[in-house]
Amino acid sequence: MKKIALIFTAGIGLLAACTRVPITGRSQLNLLPESTMQSMALQEYQSFLSSNKVVSQSSNRDAEMVKRVGQRIAGAVTAYMNQNGMGNQIADYKWEFNLVDSKEVNAWCMPGGKVVVYTGLLPVTQNETALACVMGHEIAHAIARHGNERMSQGLIAQGIQVAGSVALGKNPTAVNLFNQAFGVGGNLGIMAFSRANELEADHLGVIFMAMAGYNPQESIPFWTRMANMSNGQKPPEFMSTHPSDARRVQQLQQLMPEAMKYYKPR
Repeated sequence: MKKIALIFTAGIGLLAACTRVPITGRSQLNLLPESTMQSMALQEYQSFLSSNKVVSQSSNRDAEMVKRVGQRIAGAVTAYMNQNGMGNQIADYKWEFNLVDSKEVNAWCMPGGKVVVYTGLLPVTQNETALACVMGHEIAHAIARHGNERMSQGLIAQGIQVAGSVALGKNPTAVNLFNQAFGVGGNLGIMAFSRANELEADHLGVIFMAMAGYNPQESIPFWTRMANMSNGQKPPEFMSTHPSDARRVQQLQQLMPEAMKYYKPR
């Protein structure tokens, strides 16, 4: 009887932790309080900034552009969430946008709205609209709580009983899963999201950039440029956590009619 009661209680907990992703409506499991995710993210984000060269926004046009694009997307997303009764999901977000001097072709957004773009990405984006494509995608990961979802899957795999102590953000298992989910430990920003998460972030991201007044059609030539950069060096999709560039472009083409409904040029 005790075993049955334990299973029943765990099942109730799982049901209570089920949420839906904005726009796609997909049901997901988030076992960790968002406050815990944001607290852990803030600590790693501050550590990252202290050990990397942040480009000044007061004297650099690229840094100013990163901030401008981020603020436009964040403003559009916040308005959408508020208008659709989901404002409480990002009520505690304190948005920040930084350009970091690095040759890496990368960008990321931590829970709570901490966004970093690497200078190595800008030669590939080439323009503000393509940058909005990337930032919309990364912000989508945070809005969709993909990090929480990945950690929750790990917690279940290792035993649901650890979830109760995770709220403190000090449980070794939880910290390890956070590091795995967000690439902490020398690889911050290399998000270990699944292919499904990546494609969902593409979906939300192209709509977020459109909401902010950026033409979503620019996402297709951008990902085409990314594909051309690989020179055949990328592994097949089934060997990678990321979808193939070809699959990405195909999905974006299918999403264009939906994304264009949100697009109002500024």
